[in-house]
Amino acid sequence: VWPKASLGALEGMAQMADGARRIPMIDGRAFNGAKAYKDSKLCNMQTILQLHDRYHAATGIAFSTMYPGCIAETRLFREKRAWFRTLFPVFMRYVTGGYVSEPEAGERLAQCVWDERCRESGKYWSWNGGARTVGGYNFARGYVVGAGGGGGGADALFPNPPSAEVRDPAKAERMFELSTRLTGAKWPAL
Repeated sequence: VWPKASLGALEGMAQMADGARRIPMIDGRAFNGAKAYKDSKLCNMQTILQLHDRYHAATGIAFSTMYPGCIAETRLFREKRAWFRTLFPVFMRYVTGGYVSEPEAGERLAQCVWDERCRESGKYWSWNGGARTVGGYNFARGYVVGAGGGGGGADALFPNPPSAEVRDPAKAERMFELSTRLTGAKWPAL
């Protein structure tokens, strides 16, 4: 869904690391709130993979990330127009099937802690296939069919392959280095 997450060549992040101010986006382009959110998720996934590559073998710590589904009724959308706040949850629930309630998303986060399967490091955990296709409401069954779906209980957990951009090792390493410079983070040498 537009706008797509894309870090470009990390131009904006590099400019900020070199002291520039008021660079609105990691790729150096004009600010777009939805894209900024998606770009931050992409960076989070790259960070987890970098931590996995750098520290998992030496520490045994499992570094992973997750997509709980679309939590469409949160304060995240508080500044959107009223029609959007009303229709977006309906769209996610009945068209894409990707809707997940806040309590269910919390249960999924907790599952990443207690479920033995989540001990596997370097994974992007998802449930029930993710919302990838548009479905239709089946009145006879009383639910959406044909959508990727965000539903499913604990048994619906699976490792979801991240996008090619997330898996780009050179870009991920550059993002990690720039983030370290920008935040002043200190990483242990192992």
